[in-house]
Amino acid sequence: MSTQLTTPVNRQSVSALSQSKGEPAWLEGVRTKGAELAETLEWPTPEKVRISRWNLTAVGSHKAQAAIASVDELPEALRGLAGQSPAGLVVQRNSARVLHQLTPELAAKGVIFTDLETAAREHGDLVQQYLFQAIPQDENKLTALQSAIWSGGIFLYVPKNVEVELPLQALFYSDDAEATFAPRVLLVADSHSSVTYVDNVVSTYGESAQPITKQSIVEVIVKPGAHVRYATVHNMHDNLIDLTIRRAVVENDGRIEWIIGDLHDGHTLSDTQSLLKGNGSTSDAKVISIGSKTQQMSLTTGAVHFGRNTESDMVTRAVMKDGATAIINGITKIEKGATKSNGQQTEKVLMLSPKARGDANPILLIDEDDVKAGHAASVGQVNPEQIYYLMSRGIAKKDAERLIIYGFLAPVVTEIPIEPVREQLQRLLERKLEG
Repeated sequence: MSTQLTTPVNRQSVSALSQSKGEPAWLEGVRTKGAELAETLEWPTPEKVRISRWNLTAVGSHKAQAAIASVDELPEALRGLAGQSPAGLVVQRNSARVLHQLTPELAAKGVIFTDLETAAREHGDLVQQYLFQAIPQDENKLTALQSAIWSGGIFLYVPKNVEVELPLQALFYSDDAEATFAPRVLLVADSHSSVTYVDNVVSTYGESAQPITKQSIVEVIVKPGAHVRYATVHNMHDNLIDLTIRRAVVENDGRIEWIIGDLHDGHTLSDTQSLLKGNGSTSDAKVISIGSKTQQMSLTTGAVHFGRNTESDMVTRAVMKDGATAIINGITKIEKGATKSNGQQTEKVLMLSPKARGDANPILLIDEDDVKAGHAASVGQVNPEQIYYLMSRGIAKKDAERLIIYGFLAPVVTEIPIEPVREQLQRLLERKLEG
């Protein structure tokens, strides 16, 4: 058990770090305010998961990293995760960006795709306009602390009426458990633009790596008529605690799609939410997760309907094995005045061990009469009749179980927009299921 008594940083330490990196004065002010807020705020309190028992303050210290010229200089195991990104690529190692690529064609159209630290220096007015618009700095101890210690990260801005046809990619990887690993993503799609963004979050530690906590904040701003597809796959060692909050603000007729593969081996807090502010805005979220060993997971997906004629759909599929536990929450909130809105959600958990635990909690909070809302939730084991049917066709029992599990997860896997990332997700599924 770890008791959280204080924060690992203070105003003086983050101010000194900001100055040493040559950050603008406004960003130094943001960081010092975050450190001060973190001293007084409480950690998030997800339902039935006591994250205060986790070692949340083991965030490491900032370490500079040497730049690389191409993906060929990455460790061999990581090259396949970044080798096919013709539109643009950002690679972050531990605390800092080490590689940045963007096609001249997209740059000429006004697309900005770089790490957030660079964007804060070169596009400060734009970053300040949107930073904390989706997730306030003072929401809780996690949001405050992350605002003080984040490093590297992503800033993506797509101008009005620009369609980015090929996905933009990021790779965040940690290979030093003493280095801060806290990327922050800020994505802005201006009116009637469209973009697909994909990131991989991985670690490459040895078996004896010390505990470390990764804190990530993702803010997505979807302006009127814009369309954003955001896909992410998390694959890290069990010494790492993964705390990630994602939130999108969607304006009139905008659309956000979330595709999330939470395949991390350690304790996980994953909270993804869409705020449907504008009339006719839509959200589609698909989440997949596999829990193993003694892993504890809190997985929350939510949509809040403010505008009229808004739609949200959420699908979560989780497979639990060994002694893993997961609390899976789906929250649909329809505010007063959000007439003609439609919110649907489905949570399904497949149990592969009598010691595993998975709770599916569909929650509907409705403050308006003229709406549609529905949910479906199930927790169960592999259907023996399905296994018998496949075995009657000459398929071995173990292979039959594997096919059923893959079929159970297919609604999310097939949505990954880049083939190499989809193949990587398939390999991760096989690794976690086979143990």
